[in-house]
Amino acid sequence: MSKVLLVDDDVELSSMLKEYLVQEGFEADTVHDGEAGIAAALSGEYALVVLDVMMPKVGGIEALGRIRARSSIPVLMLTARGDDVDRIVGLELGADDYVPKPCTPRELVARIRAILRRVPEGGMPDAQAISPGSPLLVGQLSIWPSMRRAQWKGGPLELTSTEFNLLEILARCAGRVVSKAELSEQGLGRPLARFDRSIDVHLSSIRHKLGLRPDGRSWIETVRGLGYQLVCE
Repeated sequence: MSKVLLVDDDVELSSMLKEYLVQEGFEADTVHDGEAGIAAALSGEYALVVLDVMMPKVGGIEALGRIRARSSIPVLMLTARGDDVDRIVGLELGADDYVPKPCTPRELVARIRAILRRVPEGGMPDAQAISPGSPLLVGQLSIWPSMRRAQWKGGPLELTSTEFNLLEILARCAGRVVSKAELSEQGLGRPLARFDRSIDVHLSSIRHKLGLRPDGRSWIETVRGLGYQLVCE
């Protein structure tokens, strides 16, 4: 049973969402401000955090930054509908996905399950805990899918759960183009929505972590009108 933390100052909404999560087989706790949310998220008790952007004391964006500085726990952001700035900033800071408010409990649970489906029981393992089994190798990239760990140029590559999903997909298809729709279906667990920039933002973060090739180009190339491909060098 996965335990979910709901961080939202809307007490009535939090209570409703918690009740629905419990009906769907989850454990759930609620806190109602950013400071309490950070402390709970870093406690090691939870499999995933649902974090509202607009909160008193410490807002969701600041809370996410402080959580990401110390933990890779999956985070699903609740953002105001149509607020692209908060949405993009949240993804850039390492949110795994977002749901615009108001949202239905069913949609929220579907997003939570999509994220947890690719995260091992007990959360992301420590960087040192890499299986001796054979990794997926693409050039200087090594990926241990079952352990959800990656190395780049011999050193640990720190990725959020969603970034890992997307990089694994590109690595398995290295040298060929993967469409944005395919990345969304397989990496985010949901169909690609019109005007959704989530994939672009996640890939931008991965590109930053990989750095540039010797010729100054990215290791993840954009093929206009088709998708993305990981370079096999």
